[in-house]
Amino acid sequence: MEAEGSARRETLLYLDGVTKAFDGFKAINGLSLVIQKGEMRAIIGPNGAGKTTMMDIITGKTRPDTGEVYFRGDVDLTRHDEAAIASMGIGRKFQKPTVFDSHTVEDNLRLAMAGSRGVFSALLHRNTRGEADKIDEIFGLTRLGQHRDRLAADLSHGQKQWLEIGMLLAQDPELLLVDEPVAGMTDAETEETARLLKDIARTRSVVVVEHDMHFVRALDVKVTCLHEGSVLAEGTLDAVSADPRVVEVYLGR
Repeated sequence: MEAEGSARRETLLYLDGVTKAFDGFKAINGLSLVIQKGEMRAIIGPNGAGKTTMMDIITGKTRPDTGEVYFRGDVDLTRHDEAAIASMGIGRKFQKPTVFDSHTVEDNLRLAMAGSRGVFSALLHRNTRGEADKIDEIFGLTRLGQHRDRLAADLSHGQKQWLEIGMLLAQDPELLLVDEPVAGMTDAETEETARLLKDIARTRSVVVVEHDMHFVRALDVKVTCLHEGSVLAEGTLDAVSADPRVVEVYLGR
């Protein structure tokens, strides 16, 4: 037991034996998953495999019925709510981008950085040198530097996705959960998003839920395939893609 505890303490995200049922249906069923510090992981699987419920549990939106969910080794996420978990350094990007359309790209980042300070005080607040440097760094990462004074409403769909990833980075998370980031993107935007997430993963851990296998291949990371609420296969994309069970339940469709 002690060895298990010390192994857990060396991880960033640790799920073990997690189960969650809704009206008798087990959306998550004995799920175990470990993400290391500095790791990027791709999560794939058919609709209804439990990917969204898993993210809900990690971020405190849903409490599991059984199982362990730990962050940074010893923080029991099941004991905290969404706001507390977000402030601990877990950021989540949903599939549909939610940006402030009537504000500039730069103001979107400033609003995200301000967090609970409020819209008016955030926009009136003069950036410190550190904040300005951080915004410049995010612009460099998100490929939006030449758009900083444009209204967010005028960005392409792909650029809005990058802006929302930038808004997450403004909150300085240690772990990013990103849900289908390339849905609706052009091929060029999809390729650029893979590069963007790989750049981010140099300094943070990233979990990407995605259906686009070309994009998953471009990420070139360990892949976990979920099915009926638990891990069906895990490994390189080639290994997982060659697993007959994965072909049957997901890739063969």
